[in-house]
Amino acid sequence: MIFVILGTQKFQMNRLVRLIDNLAGSGKLDMPVVAQIGQSDYEPVNLKFHRFLDKSEFDRLIAQAELIITHGGVGSIVTAVKYRKPVIVVPRLAKYGEHVDDHQREIAEAFAKKGYALCYNDGDDMEELISVSKCMDFPEYISQTDNISQIINIYLGGI
Repeated sequence: MIFVILGTQKFQMNRLVRLIDNLAGSGKLDMPVVAQIGQSDYEPVNLKFHRFLDKSEFDRLIAQAELIITHGGVGSIVTAVKYRKPVIVVPRLAKYGEHVDDHQREIAEAFAKKGYALCYNDGDDMEELISVSKCMDFPEYISQTDNISQIINIYLGGI
C-alpha cells in the first residue's frame, strides 16, 4: 500500500492529490493507495482518503505502507524514515498556494542529499520515482535530538 501524507497544514495540496489520484486511476500503480489529504479541496475518486487521522491510525498506516509519499513537513518525513520505509517527498510550493514560501523544497532536498528520501520536483515522473524507490536501500535515520538538547543545555549553563 502507498500512504500519501499531506499533514495538517492550513493550505491545500491539490497538485499532489490529483497526481496520485490520476496515477491510481490509470492502473499504473501496482498497489492500493490511502491518502491523508488535510485541507485539500480536491477529493480523489480512485483511492481511499481521509482528511485527518488520529495518531494510532496514522501510525498503523505508516507501519503497513510499502511506500510513503509525503509533503515536505519535517514531522511527516521523520516519522516515515524512522519506519525505514521508502519515502518520496513532494515539497509544498508557494506558487501553487500550498504554503507561504518554498522552505519545504530545502527540507526535501536535505533529506534526499542524505539518502533518506527521494525528492519530487515539478516535471519529474512520479511513476519513475515510485519504481526507483522500490530498488533503493534507504539508510537508518538516527535522530540528533539528544545531541541538540545537550548543546542547548551546555550553552544555557547546564540548566
